[in-house]
Amino acid sequence: MLTTVNSAAVLGLEAQMVRVEVDTMFGLPRHTIVGLPDAAVKESKERIESAIKNSRIPVDLFCKFTINLAPAHLRKEGPAFDLPIAIGMLANAGLFPAAVLRDKLFLGELSLNGDIKPVRGVLAIAIEACRRGIRELLLAPQNAEEAAVLRDLKVIPLRDLAEALAYLSGKAELSPYQPEQTAAEQAFSGDFAEVKGQPLAKRALEIAAAGGHNVLLAGSPGCGKTMLIRRLPSILPELTYEESIEVSRIYSVAGLLRRGLVRCRQFRAPHHTISAAGIAGGGHNPRPGEISLAHLGVLFMDEFPEFDRQVLEVLRQPMEDGEITISRALTAVTYPARFILAAALNPCPCGYALDASKKCSCSPPQIANYWRKLSGPVLDRIDIFVEVPSLSAGELAAKSGGETSAQVRQRVTAARARQLSRFAGRSGLYTNAQLCPSDLRSLAGIDAAARRLLAAAAEKLGLSARAYDRVLKVARTIADLGGMDKVRDEHIAEALQYKQNSFLPGVPHA
Repeated sequence: MLTTVNSAAVLGLEAQMVRVEVDTMFGLPRHTIVGLPDAAVKESKERIESAIKNSRIPVDLFCKFTINLAPAHLRKEGPAFDLPIAIGMLANAGLFPAAVLRDKLFLGELSLNGDIKPVRGVLAIAIEACRRGIRELLLAPQNAEEAAVLRDLKVIPLRDLAEALAYLSGKAELSPYQPEQTAAEQAFSGDFAEVKGQPLAKRALEIAAAGGHNVLLAGSPGCGKTMLIRRLPSILPELTYEESIEVSRIYSVAGLLRRGLVRCRQFRAPHHTISAAGIAGGGHNPRPGEISLAHLGVLFMDEFPEFDRQVLEVLRQPMEDGEITISRALTAVTYPARFILAAALNPCPCGYALDASKKCSCSPPQIANYWRKLSGPVLDRIDIFVEVPSLSAGELAAKSGGETSAQVRQRVTAARARQLSRFAGRSGLYTNAQLCPSDLRSLAGIDAAARRLLAAAAEKLGLSARAYDRVLKVARTIADLGGMDKVRDEHIAEALQYKQNSFLPGVPHA
């Protein structure tokens, strides 16, 4: 007897339907799984046999089972096929009619006592199931909230194999999962008002948040670089529903989606000992790395020069294109990676090259070698450079740090809305930092005086084509924060303050 059960496999951020064909025939007891399974899939026969026995389900396991996972060219990984294979065996035993499986999709790992355990990538699978007209998704209770964000899909949580059999045979009624209405979680702690002084750094972070620009802060130890950057998510606008789905799919595939959708922008702060694979993603079946987990959020790299040179070079292409493609022998997957890079560093090995109260003990060659760890192409992709000075005793004693994050977020949100209005009809454009040269020329709206100032600055400072465009993008964001349609000379002048060339005199620049 042959039964087909619907399931799915995840490759990158996309899911592909898999037909689990279970054939039962008389013969020597043997379970054969074909269709390019990995070791975890091959081991499922032992888990399934124990789960059926311990659930006390009357199924004759002393026969020949052949299980085909189609399409055969797609590599199948993980324990998610345990449940659909077991369901096919139960249908072949005549415990319920196979016709009830037609519009259902099954996912789940089986424990030896028959309990159904959660798996990765459920959100991507739920989206694909809706596209294919599947009406019901049956899986572990821990995955139910993740799948239930799609209103067109009936999600049935199953605690164990016995409950699944009771539902399919009509002996039990199970209600679809109803997600709870919960407030959006906060991914940040602290407020801009807690940071004393540092008006220039706060202004730079506001511009970075409004336009999606990469930013680098340099200053002495303890001046507040890390404190400022950790509050950057608090001034970013809320995720839209479409953006929330996009980020949640990444976290689902990575196995990090805990409850429902990701509803706030993520802040990722990897340690400087991270590997290139950890930052970019990888593995036999490539999983997303830190740059993809920071998609639409912030990637914070503290002690920037201490990261391995190869790790920093990995950032170059994603910072430019907003995505990364990971190629392996059998497959290649593309993950989105559109993030704000917020980097912090000391200006020299001892850390006090910019400190007026403490003397730097580093020689010029030592400082040059320290900065040489950062390649020109990487620095050339950072839009905003800011020196963060040490605070005086009077500034530290001040009662208030100025505006709250909520006040700054209002301006940032308004600036982003102006950008979206300007980008109407251009799909995939959300912030000024994404503008390509052709779009920048047509959308920047620079007036004659500002154009002359920028041309003169480019001539005097020797700006590259990318640096020229970067200054114009930052100036466009400054104009958006001011609610202006045209980029004026004062916007260009402020943008030039954040140039790398004027950032740290005496230090080699790209």
